[in-house]
Formats: sequence, C-alpha cells, structure tokens
Amino acid sequence: MTTPRIAFIGAGNMAASLIGGLRAQGVAASAIRASDRGAEQRAKIAAEYAIDTFASNAEAIQGADVIVLAVKPQAMKDMCLDLAAHVHAGQLIVSIAAGISCASLERWLAPQSSAARPNVCAIVRCMPNTPALLRQGVSGLYANAHVSSEQRQQAEQLLSAVGLALWLDQEQLLDAVTAVSGSGPAYFFLMIEAMTAAGEKLGLPRATAAQLTLHTALGAARMAVASDVDASELRRRVTSPAGTTEAAINTFQAGGFAALVEQALNAAAHRSAELAEQLGQ
Repeated sequence: MTTPRIAFIGAGNMAASLIGGLRAQGVAASAIRASDRGAEQRAKIAAEYAIDTFASNAEAIQGADVIVLAVKPQAMKDMCLDLAAHVHAGQLIVSIAAGISCASLERWLAPQSSAARPNVCAIVRCMPNTPALLRQGVSGLYANAHVSSEQRQQAEQLLSAVGLALWLDQEQLLDAVTAVSGSGPAYFFLMIEAMTAAGEKLGLPRATAAQLTLHTALGAARMAVASDVDASELRRRVTSPAGTTEAAINTFQAGGFAALVEQALNAAAHRSAELAEQLGQ
C-alpha cells in the first residue's frame, strides 16, 4: 500500500500527536498537511513537524487521500457544511470527534445528496484516548459501508501511530469504547488521587505516596499487558490468604467496588449516546 496523503482539519493536541506518530514511523512530511484557524498553532505544527499548514480547510484537503476531522464536536457541523463542496467521493473521512455519527457526517458532507448524486462518503469514526499524546493510546474504530479494504488499512495505520487500534463491527459500540477507554484514563487518575491521599494519611510524605502510587500503577499495567493470563488470575496470585492484600481486596468488594465500576461505565456510555443525539442534529 502506498503512503496516503493525509490532511488534518484542526491541529490541536490530538492531531499533533497523530502527526508526530506518523512522522516517527517514517511518513514523509510532504505527505501530511494541516489546517487550523490559529496562526500560532499553525506555526508551531509547521516548525515541529516540517509540514505545510493552511488557514483554509478547503485548501488543505486538495489532493488528500485521507481527511482527518480533528475539530471539537460542537464545531463539526458548521465545518463539514463549509467543507462539503470541496470533498470528493474518493477521499476517506476519519473523524476523531466524540459523539458525531457516520450518518450525521454523511448528511453534512453531502447536503445535496440525491438519487442522481448519492451520498458515498467513506467514513471511519474512531475514539482515541489521551495517552495517545504519549503514543500509548488505544482507539476503537468503525468503518461505514463505503470504506474500502485499502482505506481501512489507511485508517488503521493512522491510529496505530499513537497506540493500539481495534476495529468494531457496530457503530453503537463506540459509546462503550468511550466509557471504557475514552474516559478511562480519568478513572485511573481518580484511583491514583485516592491512593496518594490515603498513603499520606497513613503517614507517608505526599511526594513519596505519589511516587509509590504512580509506579505501582505503571508496573501493574505493564504486568497485565505482558501476561498470558487475565487480571483476575494476576490478582489471585498476589493475594495471599489472610494477608494484607486480601484485607484490602475484601474491603473493596464489601463496598460494592465491581458494581460501582459497572454503574460508572453505564453512566458514561449513556451520556455518550445522549451527546451523539444532541450533536448530530
């Protein structure tokens, strides 16, 4: 597969991480371009990655094989309507905006769709998470029916530049991805906050409690990723009968830990679906 020409609409943090990941993989600067309303952001991206930047979205996508929509969800409709006259059927649209459905994107990008000019937008929706900024992210991807096998590879190459890319068969599962991994880093940050505060109350200096917590979280995650058994087995192996770990685990379970996590993720998924309905009008 030849390297596609990629245009980013919006050059904020997530777009910059994707551009940086692509450049680190050896993608030529000449194959990447970006547009952004902010002159300062355009200058920063151009200087850091040696790519061409534009104030005009329409100019940025000329000749592009892949168009990455990286603007805020609230700005997506107006941006797509402005861009519609400049998008052609052979281009792949990749949206990293949460809550905007393929149907909404198709409607906005082809407002004159009819039997004579059917809407044939090839769209991949993806939900990356913030660790993508460190190229340690994970993304759920969904392709509509117009996406070719080559375009699926292009989208996977793009998101793999910042971490793991996983395909979904149903678009509505992106709400679950949002709940698990999109919002997920914040759950672990909350746990880190709580453990640090508890360690300090046990008498540790705050800086020491923070470092112990952070590196324990990092080590546990690396062990889980590298292991050939699931997390429940890893937990069992470090939980000695009548030991200190068991005392803590029993306390978590008595407090309804698993049920609380399930309720939290259900709330996130429900809110994701609500936002999709609101933003897709």
